[in-house]
Amino acid sequence: MAVRYDYDLICIGLGPAGMAVSAMASEMGLKVCAIEKKAVGGECMNVGCIPSKALLRMAKTRSAFDKLADMELEPTPKPAVRQPFRRIQKSLDFISQKKTMSIFAKTHLVYQKGPAQFVDPHTVTVAGEKYRAKRIFICVGTRPQMPAIPGIETVDCLTNENLFKLAAVPESLIIVGGGAIACEMAQAFGRLGSKVTLVVRGPRLLWREFRGVSEILEDTFEKEGIVVLKERKPLSVEQVDGRVLLHTDSGETVEAARLLAAAGRKMDFGPLSLDNAGVRFSEKGIVVDKYLRTSQPHIYACGDCNGYRQFSHAAMHQGMIALLNGILPWPLKQDFRKFAVPWTTFTEPQISHVGPRETQLTERGVKFEAIEVRYEDYGAAIAEKVDVGFVRVLADSLGKIHAATIVGEGSGEMINEWALAVQKKIRLHDVMLLQHSFPTMGFLSKRVAEVWMMNRMQSKTIQRGCRFLFRL
Repeated sequence: MAVRYDYDLICIGLGPAGMAVSAMASEMGLKVCAIEKKAVGGECMNVGCIPSKALLRMAKTRSAFDKLADMELEPTPKPAVRQPFRRIQKSLDFISQKKTMSIFAKTHLVYQKGPAQFVDPHTVTVAGEKYRAKRIFICVGTRPQMPAIPGIETVDCLTNENLFKLAAVPESLIIVGGGAIACEMAQAFGRLGSKVTLVVRGPRLLWREFRGVSEILEDTFEKEGIVVLKERKPLSVEQVDGRVLLHTDSGETVEAARLLAAAGRKMDFGPLSLDNAGVRFSEKGIVVDKYLRTSQPHIYACGDCNGYRQFSHAAMHQGMIALLNGILPWPLKQDFRKFAVPWTTFTEPQISHVGPRETQLTERGVKFEAIEVRYEDYGAAIAEKVDVGFVRVLADSLGKIHAATIVGEGSGEMINEWALAVQKKIRLHDVMLLQHSFPTMGFLSKRVAEVWMMNRMQSKTIQRGCRFLFRL
């Protein structure tokens, strides 16, 4: 006798991964139950990517006015920053109520009724109600990791979960962390009027990246008045008379109005009761195979919860791949790890990357050369006053592209071309022969390919061959 299910699939969590699964499955005609305990859009839309980029845009506008005044083009007064967080929340409410909720018109939406909990491998319960499906997609996210600083529990600490609920921009801010979120918020709040101090345990900002990336960002922060304290271990923190005092192992005490913790993410699978479903997990995430299946083949885990490339666009992509893998027969299933994952840190200048890092390629014994062109050598960048940054591509002598790093104006858009090149194994001569609109910053990508080709032309053998062919 065939087993009867209430739904074709249940999706737990409606962040980027869950939205992709639920929206696609319902359009395919499947019967979908979508469960979200907090807010549709997850962390990305409500307290992450979308509001942070809106704040960065406001800060960039403020900075542009400041630069005009510095250039004495006209005596433009600095615009007042009035209620940036209220304006951002208004936009988020519009997106949520008018745009996002319409996606779930064809699904059974279990919304804000509490967390989902597994009863068995095919059944979950929410607020006492049971839901049963043939396949289940776990798409829960992660939470901010609070740094282990003695006394931090006594401080009214900010994280990305409550940052955008501030009534106003604080006059001063300590940020613990040196990663992407820390750097983005340091620049945003600095440009909006806060006196910002970054306290970093490592030797430099964005320490995993190519050193040239850190150097440009640190130089930019210094010019903007953002203080970066490197190789500092916070010993304790306290709140005295409404002020935050952070004590470091270098003997200094940093004082500010507020403290922002931006020191990583953590998993929290307790409410799910994964053991009831026989799903394996660790502190690094839910264990999945190359098809995004868990230890239970009918249960998939997509996005941050599996610990692989924790970006919103990666989560959306995994949701799509997992759903297709749940439908298609074996020969057509996709290995989610084979797709290139680009990323961007939205400071100014923007920092983008795709592919392995140089250290990883070296450790693997891969032979490559670094081809680099700089914004300061490009006429359009000079004229537009965006002449800070570079495009750096790692490729072999035959033009195979391993990775690309772009620091500079428009890098978040430019990196997608290189992601496609890495994923589809497009070589540098193909990039060179592609016409790029001029004078865009993207034209620098073509220049990288041209430099690579000119390097090939230094070979005496190739020069002799060219002379022979030309004279035929």
